[in-house]
Amino acid sequence: MNKRIIFYILGWVLLIEGVAMQLPMIIGLVCGESEFKYFIFIGLGLILLGTLLVIKKPKNPTMYIRDGFASTALSWIVLSLAGALPFFISKTIPSYIDAFFETVSGFTTTGATILTEIESLPRCMLFWRSFSHWLGGMGVIVFLLAIIPKLGGNQSINLMKAESTGPSVGKSLPKLRNYAALLYSIYLGLTLLEFVLLLFGGMTAFDAITTSFSTAGTGGFMVYNDSMGHFSSWATGHYLQTVVAVFMMLFGINFYVYIAILTKKFKLAFKNEELWVYLGLVFASTLVIAININSIYGSFSESLHQSYFYVTSIMSTTGAAVVDTNIWPEFSKVLILFITCVGACAGSTGGGFKVSRIIILFKEIKKEFTLLLHPRTVQTVKVDGKKITHEVSRSVSIFFAIYVLIMIITTILVAFDGYDYMTCFSSVLATLNNTGPGFSVVGSAGNYASFSVFSKLVFCFNMLAGRLELYPFILLFIPTTWRKN
Repeated sequence: MNKRIIFYILGWVLLIEGVAMQLPMIIGLVCGESEFKYFIFIGLGLILLGTLLVIKKPKNPTMYIRDGFASTALSWIVLSLAGALPFFISKTIPSYIDAFFETVSGFTTTGATILTEIESLPRCMLFWRSFSHWLGGMGVIVFLLAIIPKLGGNQSINLMKAESTGPSVGKSLPKLRNYAALLYSIYLGLTLLEFVLLLFGGMTAFDAITTSFSTAGTGGFMVYNDSMGHFSSWATGHYLQTVVAVFMMLFGINFYVYIAILTKKFKLAFKNEELWVYLGLVFASTLVIAININSIYGSFSESLHQSYFYVTSIMSTTGAAVVDTNIWPEFSKVLILFITCVGACAGSTGGGFKVSRIIILFKEIKKEFTLLLHPRTVQTVKVDGKKITHEVSRSVSIFFAIYVLIMIITTILVAFDGYDYMTCFSSVLATLNNTGPGFSVVGSAGNYASFSVFSKLVFCFNMLAGRLELYPFILLFIPTTWRKN
């Protein structure tokens, strides 16, 4: 274990976070809020501490896979611990555990909240809350790789593997820094496009930028208690909600598809199997749920609008809402729980099990049944015309096993709070898949405030484990991870 390189990376994370805190400081200063000072002092403290950790580059830049995983997991924990300080020290959120929960939810782009009166928060705090989604959406390590040359030496791919979402990160990335910079360029470009379209619909600049941050990071923190339902009474309400719904769907797509389009590899982009399965699930679920809830809304167009918004919100794991979905029929709720687990595409800002893993699992199941019927045939699993290696198939199967195990254990632990089954199960699914809202107490009109401190820490574990694709976070708790090489 190269501990010096880990501290070096943590130093850069603190530096970036300290600089990022100056944006909400400016918002607070412009709005005349006294809370701006907390971002100055805490931000400068983080910059100072970060500088002390990075001022001397490690003599040994070698980073093995476990170093990369540990660095990434610790970075997200440190990011959340420090990011909670403005909420706690300003007494905006008096309990540090609650502040930590809110911050973990922000950076992991989960969108679960303990706040009951969101609109009462100072604007600088609301900005920091939404901005945490944007920072965490593409990944803090990806951002560091984009701006810092040779971070972690020639083994920077181990950092990218630890933070990127999906079954595997391709090895055909000779210029990793350029790749990371390109990812962030696309990310920023889509965010700015949504911001402009929301301004066109009549949103204020503050509402538009915070909504864009929440959508881009597929997080769901909005600045109003009723989320996107706040705009339902506006003449442009449906337009604004549709813009957000479309961008939630777009941010749930693998960013490699956008890179392929930008580099004019259109055949490669539209040959992406995961893309079509993802879009197929979105539109099929939208249609089925719209038919199921039609009796509630009276007109099919309104049912379709509500269904499409919530399906894209849940499928992309954003968690934004327009209406209270607790009133929807049980069939729609069960279908929503299913797409909560599926989640977005690999290589996107969304969470969940990932569409690519679902595709591989179903193809492996088909392969096994074919072998049972025709034992002598040679069967291979292919995705996008490429053979899936045994290592990838094995990792998907193990991921599924760990995923189900964590889901079962944490549901049992949360059940000690005495809530009904739907609350316990959906809250675990929502946090593990980084979705945010579940049903019943934690529905789209509810929150996580009434849970015990123990349950909130369990949810924090789920959110961090889910965002980091389980392995990097769980490895922190295995003693052999910390042994010397």
